[in-house]
Amino acid sequence: MSPRARLVFFILSLVAAAVCVRLGLWQRSRLHERRAHNATIEARRSEPVVDLGGTHGPLADRRVRAQGYYDPGNDMLLRNQVVNEVPGVLVATPLHLKGSDTAVMVIRGFVPTPDGLSVPHLDSLREPGLQDVEGIAIALEARPDSGRPVERDGRISWSRLDGAALARRLPYPVLDVALLQAPSPELPRWPRRQPPRPLGDGAHLSYMLQWFAFGSIALVMGSIVLLRRRATRWSEPTVDATAAAGPPPPPPA
Repeated sequence: MSPRARLVFFILSLVAAAVCVRLGLWQRSRLHERRAHNATIEARRSEPVVDLGGTHGPLADRRVRAQGYYDPGNDMLLRNQVVNEVPGVLVATPLHLKGSDTAVMVIRGFVPTPDGLSVPHLDSLREPGLQDVEGIAIALEARPDSGRPVERDGRISWSRLDGAALARRLPYPVLDVALLQAPSPELPRWPRRQPPRPLGDGAHLSYMLQWFAFGSIALVMGSIVLLRRRATRWSEPTVDATAAAGPPPPPPA
């Protein structure tokens, strides 16, 4: 490789390293944002429990308590869930708040099912009578796909709870948060209540390290190519001019 080509390669390596470092810094900023967001959620979860029967402010990520009656006729199945590598569904049921015409969706728990769409007949899914429910409030969003409802065997399953779809489907007002019910030994085995997902760094930390590693590799490779010396060209040994002339003539007689 000529010196000019080595220099061009080194410049391109510098550009590639700069791009990788910039992407690594971007992932680092995303990581800091994620950790700050997680700290805010943890702080909200550590606040006192909110009673849905009284006056309250924003509920998302707060620990809440509700009392009311389930409406099993309007159960919603959240499909394609996996717990401990077992497929199944999450059962979400409206809870009519005591003394109110409003309901809150309660994500009651996980039921294993091979197809991840349907749910077997279980008496424990009904849970009649007045219920005391406690858990974490989850904000409901409204998106154009409306939670992607799919009907099968007369039951509708959803990819997620959608606030706008709930408002259209239910014949009574519903809060803009769902309640992820906390596990308790007093509750039926099925549906099995699930703890909230742990708060983590996501993939930002690994992506940051990968981009920094790629930048280092590009810089090292460019430096090696730039500083590499051209190999010495070896040639065949030349014959001495004296030897090439042949032996001297014999002396005259």
